[in-house]
Amino acid sequence: MIKILIVGATQPEISPTLKYVLDVSKNETEELENLEVSFILTGVGMVNTAFTLGKLHANKFDVVINAGVAGSFLNHKQGTVLNITEDCFSDLGAEDGEDFITIDEMGLGNQHVKIAYPFKNSIIDKLELAKGITVNTVHGNEKSIEQIVAYLNPDVESMEGAAFIQAANALKWTAVQIRAISNQVEKRNKNNWQMPLAIKNLNDFLIDLLNDLNKTI
Repeated sequence: MIKILIVGATQPEISPTLKYVLDVSKNETEELENLEVSFILTGVGMVNTAFTLGKLHANKFDVVINAGVAGSFLNHKQGTVLNITEDCFSDLGAEDGEDFITIDEMGLGNQHVKIAYPFKNSIIDKLELAKGITVNTVHGNEKSIEQIVAYLNPDVESMEGAAFIQAANALKWTAVQIRAISNQVEKRNKNNWQMPLAIKNLNDFLIDLLNDLNKTI
Protein backbone atom coordinates (compact mmCIF):
# COMPACT_ATOMS: atom_id res chain seq x y z
CA MET A 1 0.00 0.00 0.00
CA ILE A 2 1.40 3.39 -1.04
CA LYS A 3 0.59 6.20 1.41
CA ILE A 4 0.08 9.52 -0.38
CA LEU A 5 -0.64 12.96 1.05
CA ILE A 6 -1.94 15.69 -1.25
CA VAL A 7 -1.43 19.19 0.14
CA GLY A 8 -3.45 22.14 -1.15
CA ALA A 9 -3.80 25.71 0.05
CA THR A 10 -7.48 26.01 -0.88
CA GLN A 11 -10.21 23.47 -1.54
CA PRO A 12 -10.99 24.58 -5.14
CA GLU A 13 -7.42 23.85 -6.20
CA ILE A 14 -7.63 20.13 -5.36
CA SER A 15 -11.39 19.55 -5.16
CA PRO A 16 -11.70 17.52 -8.40
CA THR A 17 -9.06 15.05 -7.23
CA LEU A 18 -10.66 14.79 -3.80
CA LYS A 19 -14.03 14.07 -5.44
CA TYR A 20 -12.47 11.45 -7.69
CA VAL A 21 -10.86 9.62 -4.77
CA LEU A 22 -14.08 9.74 -2.75
CA ASP A 23 -16.11 8.45 -5.70
CA VAL A 24 -13.70 5.56 -6.20
CA SER A 25 -13.95 4.72 -2.51
CA LYS A 26 -17.78 4.85 -2.48
CA ASN A 27 -18.04 2.67 -5.57
CA GLU A 28 -15.58 0.17 -4.10
CA THR A 29 -13.77 -0.18 -7.42
CA GLU A 30 -10.22 -1.40 -7.77
CA GLU A 31 -8.99 1.77 -9.49
CA LEU A 32 -6.92 2.92 -6.50
CA GLU A 33 -6.83 -0.31 -4.51
CA ASN A 34 -3.07 -0.05 -3.87
CA LEU A 35 -3.14 3.52 -2.60
CA GLU A 36 -4.02 5.20 0.68
CA VAL A 37 -4.68 8.81 -0.34
CA SER A 38 -5.06 11.58 2.24
CA PHE A 39 -5.70 15.28 1.71
CA ILE A 40 -4.95 18.35 3.79
CA LEU A 41 -5.80 22.01 3.27
CA THR A 42 -3.27 24.38 4.78
CA GLY A 43 -4.85 27.73 4.05
CA VAL A 44 -3.12 30.43 2.03
CA GLY A 45 0.39 31.61 2.80
CA MET A 46 3.68 30.47 4.29
CA VAL A 47 2.68 30.63 7.95
CA ASN A 48 -0.45 28.53 7.46
CA THR A 49 1.46 26.01 5.35
CA ALA A 50 4.33 25.57 7.80
CA PHE A 51 2.04 25.35 10.84
CA THR A 52 -0.33 22.83 9.27
CA LEU A 53 2.41 20.55 7.96
CA GLY A 54 4.37 20.79 11.19
CA LYS A 55 1.44 19.20 13.00
CA LEU A 56 1.99 16.09 10.84
CA HIS A 57 5.54 15.52 12.09
CA ALA A 58 4.71 12.08 13.44
CA ASN A 59 3.09 10.85 10.22
CA LYS A 60 4.81 8.75 7.58
CA PHE A 61 4.02 9.01 3.87
CA ASP A 62 5.57 7.42 0.80
CA VAL A 63 5.06 10.63 -1.15
CA VAL A 64 3.74 14.10 -0.30
CA ILE A 65 2.38 16.19 -3.19
CA ASN A 66 1.93 19.95 -2.97
CA ALA A 67 -0.59 20.88 -5.68
CA GLY A 68 -1.78 24.35 -6.59
CA VAL A 69 -1.83 27.18 -9.08
CA ALA A 70 0.87 29.76 -9.78
CA GLY A 71 1.63 32.88 -11.74
CA SER A 72 4.28 32.75 -14.46
CA PHE A 73 7.08 35.23 -15.11
CA LEU A 74 8.05 33.44 -18.33
CA ASN A 75 4.85 33.61 -20.36
CA HIS A 76 4.08 29.96 -19.87
CA LYS A 77 0.87 29.00 -21.60
CA GLN A 78 -1.98 29.17 -19.12
CA GLY A 79 -2.88 25.71 -17.86
CA THR A 80 0.69 24.44 -18.15
CA VAL A 81 1.60 22.05 -15.32
CA LEU A 82 5.11 22.40 -13.91
CA ASN A 83 7.35 20.60 -11.42
CA ILE A 84 8.77 23.19 -8.99
CA THR A 85 11.95 21.64 -7.58
CA GLU A 86 13.51 24.85 -6.24
CA ASP A 87 11.87 27.73 -4.42
CA CYS A 88 12.81 30.90 -2.58
CA PHE A 89 11.63 33.04 0.32
CA SER A 90 12.09 36.07 -1.90
CA ASP A 91 11.58 38.83 0.66
CA LEU A 92 13.14 37.16 3.70
CA GLY A 93 15.88 39.48 4.83
CA ALA A 94 16.48 43.13 5.67
CA GLU A 95 16.56 46.47 3.91
CA ASP A 96 19.78 48.46 4.09
CA GLY A 97 18.93 51.76 2.47
CA GLU A 98 18.50 50.95 -1.21
CA ASP A 99 20.03 47.50 -0.79
CA PHE A 100 18.49 44.20 0.30
CA ILE A 101 20.35 41.81 2.57
CA THR A 102 19.22 38.20 2.27
CA ILE A 103 18.67 35.96 5.26
CA ASP A 104 21.72 33.96 4.08
CA GLU A 105 23.93 37.04 4.11
CA MET A 106 22.72 37.83 7.61
CA GLY A 107 23.71 34.34 8.71
CA LEU A 108 20.20 33.58 9.94
CA GLY A 109 18.93 30.93 7.53
CA ASN A 110 18.44 29.95 3.91
CA GLN A 111 16.56 32.03 1.38
CA HIS A 112 16.68 29.34 -1.32
CA VAL A 113 15.32 25.84 -0.76
CA LYS A 114 15.44 22.73 -2.91
CA ILE A 115 13.51 19.50 -2.41
CA ALA A 116 15.93 17.20 -0.58
CA TYR A 117 14.06 13.96 -1.27
CA PRO A 118 12.42 14.48 -4.68
CA PHE A 119 9.71 12.11 -5.82
CA LYS A 120 10.21 10.85 -9.34
CA ASN A 121 8.35 8.59 -11.70
CA SER A 122 7.65 8.43 -15.43
CA ILE A 123 4.64 10.78 -15.18
CA ILE A 124 6.45 13.38 -13.06
CA ASP A 125 9.48 13.21 -15.35
CA LYS A 126 7.39 14.48 -18.27
CA LEU A 127 6.83 17.84 -16.55
CA GLU A 128 8.96 20.89 -17.23
CA LEU A 129 11.15 21.77 -14.25
CA ALA A 130 10.81 25.27 -12.85
CA LYS A 131 12.08 27.42 -10.00
CA GLY A 132 9.71 29.45 -7.91
CA ILE A 133 9.57 32.31 -5.47
CA THR A 134 7.20 32.36 -2.52
CA VAL A 135 5.71 35.69 -1.55
CA ASN A 136 3.45 37.28 1.03
CA THR A 137 2.29 39.85 -1.53
CA VAL A 138 1.56 38.61 -5.05
CA HIS A 139 3.29 40.82 -7.62
CA GLY A 140 0.97 43.16 -9.51
CA ASN A 141 3.08 46.27 -9.94
CA GLU A 142 5.20 46.72 -13.06
CA LYS A 143 8.14 48.22 -11.19
CA SER A 144 8.25 45.53 -8.50
CA ILE A 145 7.93 42.83 -11.18
CA GLU A 146 10.94 44.25 -13.03
CA GLN A 147 12.90 44.37 -9.78
CA ILE A 148 12.18 40.77 -8.75
CA VAL A 149 12.96 39.47 -12.23
CA ALA A 150 16.28 41.34 -12.23
CA TYR A 151 17.06 40.12 -8.70
CA LEU A 152 16.04 36.46 -8.80
CA ASN A 153 14.88 35.68 -12.36
CA PRO A 154 12.12 33.33 -11.15
CA ASP A 155 9.95 31.16 -13.36
CA VAL A 156 6.80 31.25 -11.21
CA GLU A 157 5.45 32.58 -7.92
CA SER A 158 3.15 31.17 -5.27
CA MET A 159 2.32 31.95 -1.65
CA GLU A 160 3.19 28.53 -0.19
CA GLY A 161 5.83 26.68 -2.21
CA ALA A 162 9.01 27.42 -0.28
CA ALA A 163 7.28 26.76 3.06
CA PHE A 164 6.12 23.39 1.75
CA ILE A 165 9.64 22.46 0.69
CA GLN A 166 11.09 23.64 4.02
CA ALA A 167 8.59 21.50 5.94
CA ALA A 168 9.03 18.46 3.66
CA ASN A 169 12.81 18.61 4.03
CA ALA A 170 12.62 18.99 7.80
CA LEU A 171 10.29 16.00 8.05
CA LYS A 172 12.34 13.99 5.52
CA TRP A 173 9.35 13.45 3.26
CA THR A 174 9.71 12.32 -0.33
CA ALA A 175 8.00 15.24 -2.00
CA VAL A 176 7.03 17.03 -5.18
CA GLN A 177 5.52 20.47 -5.81
CA ILE A 178 3.20 20.65 -8.80
CA ARG A 179 1.83 23.97 -10.03
CA ALA A 180 -0.49 24.82 -12.92
CA ILE A 181 -0.22 28.29 -14.45
CA SER A 182 -3.34 30.38 -13.94
CA ASN A 183 -1.95 33.76 -15.03
CA GLN A 184 1.02 35.76 -16.10
CA VAL A 185 2.69 37.89 -13.46
CA GLU A 186 1.73 41.37 -14.61
CA LYS A 187 -0.18 44.42 -13.48
CA ARG A 188 -3.15 42.85 -11.72
CA ASN A 189 -5.94 42.04 -14.20
CA LYS A 190 -8.15 39.11 -13.20
CA ASN A 191 -9.85 39.23 -16.60
CA ASN A 192 -6.65 37.68 -18.00
CA TRP A 193 -6.63 34.80 -15.53
CA GLN A 194 -7.57 31.24 -16.46
CA MET A 195 -8.17 29.72 -13.04
CA PRO A 196 -10.70 27.05 -14.20
CA LEU A 197 -8.28 25.83 -16.87
CA ALA A 198 -5.37 25.72 -14.44
CA ILE A 199 -7.40 23.78 -11.88
CA LYS A 200 -8.68 21.35 -14.52
CA ASN A 201 -5.21 20.61 -15.89
CA LEU A 202 -3.72 20.35 -12.42
CA ASN A 203 -6.29 17.80 -11.30
CA ASP A 204 -6.25 15.87 -14.56
CA PHE A 205 -2.53 15.45 -13.95
CA LEU A 206 -3.01 14.43 -10.31
CA ILE A 207 -5.60 11.81 -11.22
CA ASP A 208 -3.36 10.39 -13.96
CA LEU A 209 -0.51 10.30 -11.46
CA LEU A 210 -2.58 8.41 -8.88
CA ASN A 211 -3.67 5.86 -11.44
CA ASP A 212 -0.10 5.39 -12.58
CA LEU A 213 1.10 4.90 -9.00
CA ASN A 214 -1.65 2.36 -8.40
CA LYS A 215 -0.21 0.23 -11.20
CA THR A 216 3.34 0.23 -9.84
CA ILE A 217 2.73 -2.35 -7.13
